[in-house]
Amino acid sequence: MEKTAIRNTIRHLRFHHDEMTQQELADRIGATRQTIYAIEAAKYAPSLELAFRIARVFGKKVEDVFQYDEKPIA
Repeated sequence: MEKTAIRNTIRHLRFHHDEMTQQELADRIGATRQTIYAIEAAKYAPSLELAFRIARVFGKKVEDVFQYDEKPIA
């Protein structure tokens, strides 16, 4: 599976929110743990709605959680 051009800080944010697990985040946004894993690993770009849900859990703006890398991916 190719990596996306979308980077994120989810793992960092989870750590700084009482070491929230992937499962806890998934439960709060209505997704699966596997989806959170794939997004964190940049193997899957979340829908806009899911990106907003993730950002809101951490009290952040979407652009504070996700960054778009315009460079081609190797």
